[in-house]
Amino acid sequence: MPIRNTTVRWGAISQLFHWLIVVLILTQFVLANEYNHLPLGLAKLGVIAKHKSVGITIFALAVLRLVWRALNPTPELPNTLKPYERVLAHITHYALYAILFLMPLSGWMMSSARSFPVSWFGLFQLPDLVAPNRPLYDTLHTTHDTLAWILVVVATLHLLAALKHHFVLKDDTLRRMLPFTRTR
Repeated sequence: MPIRNTTVRWGAISQLFHWLIVVLILTQFVLANEYNHLPLGLAKLGVIAKHKSVGITIFALAVLRLVWRALNPTPELPNTLKPYERVLAHITHYALYAILFLMPLSGWMMSSARSFPVSWFGLFQLPDLVAPNRPLYDTLHTTHDTLAWILVVVATLHLLAALKHHFVLKDDTLRRMLPFTRTR
């Protein structure tokens, strides 16, 4: 499999970014669910610290993914798509990229607004993005939670569209993002 993208298939690096981010997003939901059910204490703070570190990792991978995408061709959408489906595909992709940036930034800013440190797996601490401000924290907390639900909706649409392409339309849309598969 080629490392770089072509106009018909995502390359190995793009696939790695895609699936690694998917796994990390799923990890984020597991961590968020875990710390929401823990009493305040060291265990909860440890899970929150992991959640922040994974969020920063997703942010960094999203930046690298966009840079890689800018340096590579992008596989074309199938010719069989109707005009409104093309628009929906683009909106969904833009929304996913926006959320990949907005979720970690809102979480980081939320922590900053309460003077809670954000470190990357305990290796180094990141600077605060905003000054301490409880009302801003509350707004960012709501924003972060809302973005999580928007992510669930948009990612579900993305998944359902990929499955429709694979099982109903029987085209290569899903296959070209899967490692170890061939396109027709």
